[in-house]
Amino acid sequence: MAVRPPAALLVDTRPLRASPAFRRLWIGRGISGLGAQMTLVAVMYQVWEATGSTVWTGAVGLAQAVPLVGLGLPAGAVADRVDRRRLYLTMAAGQAVCSAALAVQGLGGRLPAAGVLGVLAAQSALGAFSGPAAGTFVPRLLPKEHLAAGLALNRVAFQTQMLAGPALGGLVIGAWGVGGCYLLDALSFTAGLYGAFGLPPMPPEGEPSRPGLRGVGDGLAFLARTPSVRGALLTDLATMVLSMPISLFPLVNAERFGGDPRTLGLFTTAVAVGGVLASLLSGAFTRLPRPGLVMLAGSAGWGVSLTLFGLVTRPWAALGLLAVAGAADTVAVVSRGTIVRLHTPGAMLGRVGAAEQIVGQAGPDLGNMRAGLVARTSSGTTALVSGGLLCLAAIALVAASTPGLRGVTGARPDPAGPDPADPPAEPMAEPAPPLAVPPSREGAVPPSGTSPPPARPGPHTAATDGS
Repeated sequence: MAVRPPAALLVDTRPLRASPAFRRLWIGRGISGLGAQMTLVAVMYQVWEATGSTVWTGAVGLAQAVPLVGLGLPAGAVADRVDRRRLYLTMAAGQAVCSAALAVQGLGGRLPAAGVLGVLAAQSALGAFSGPAAGTFVPRLLPKEHLAAGLALNRVAFQTQMLAGPALGGLVIGAWGVGGCYLLDALSFTAGLYGAFGLPPMPPEGEPSRPGLRGVGDGLAFLARTPSVRGALLTDLATMVLSMPISLFPLVNAERFGGDPRTLGLFTTAVAVGGVLASLLSGAFTRLPRPGLVMLAGSAGWGVSLTLFGLVTRPWAALGLLAVAGAADTVAVVSRGTIVRLHTPGAMLGRVGAAEQIVGQAGPDLGNMRAGLVARTSSGTTALVSGGLLCLAAIALVAASTPGLRGVTGARPDPAGPDPADPPAEPMAEPAPPLAVPPSREGAVPPSGTSPPPARPGPHTAATDGS
């Protein structure tokens, strides 16, 4: 039996080598995302300093989530009607203005907490539009054989932002205050904008979305009749809602590890470290031919790991299981993104990307709420174990009721015939060929690209990322 060479296990960097356009976009978005994580720390710090209230610090997440969830589907319909590159650049420029406003108030006379949250909410509302637009970049610019690799590279960048951003934010606040942190975030947008400027125009393929609620309804109808995409999103939603563990970490630490703050701090870090390692070794799963099965296995690995985490009493065993959970989540997120982008027609990518963004934002928040409510009436162990088992049951139900998801392959459906993973009555539209970048920008090298996390910050932010 042939042994796979170690290089095949590492993250596939061919998109970085093959395309200057992708490379600029990836680096620019990575720098901008790092600034976003620093700003989140600064907002938390400023709001806490101004109010001393956990209610107000909790409202920081609400200020981000409500605009994304409320505007997500209409924003996706807009992304399917206009040039996606232009929409992304416009919204990202607006987000940069919001960061600049935060910097001005941080360096001068500070706004009250409500004012800071208002600026943050405005920035999140702009992200509701830029996220679905950015989510359409991959299938337009990246050949299908590089799609999973591009998403895995995105994941590497995102996990790096999650690990380094908060730490850098704390150091900057200590040296220059929250104003300096906001200013660095505003400057980081120049890198993101520079990366996006190198992309070609991206009008929607096929028939543009119908205006208003009719376009939103068309997107929901597509999800309802497309088992592979619907099953991928339902699996992710069930995984996060039923077994999100973050809100339980302080209670579990107190119940079983003596309330040691050193242990508590390592819990979230362990999840992120597992995600980074899985991203760096993503060649082991991005090259597999059936991303549907890979996604289901990754989601099940998340549920099993958290169930066992709820039972162990040794700190190092707990940290190891959380690292495994983070790795499993990365496998599931990258595979889900591959399925969604390969099996969604170009004309629908904005709306489906918006649904994916909503799942990534609302799922972890609802999951943390569920876990807290269950633990309040029982214990942290009961909340973790029951959540893990419910997660596994939900994954099994989705897999059993959606055979098309298990049969999804890493190839685009043939427009001349039915997609074997979906109903024969719904053939996929002809995907557009890779877009050419003008020679003045890219020379003779054909471009490729990848989609950044759906918003600043991305999906599964509370868990790993995740989105």
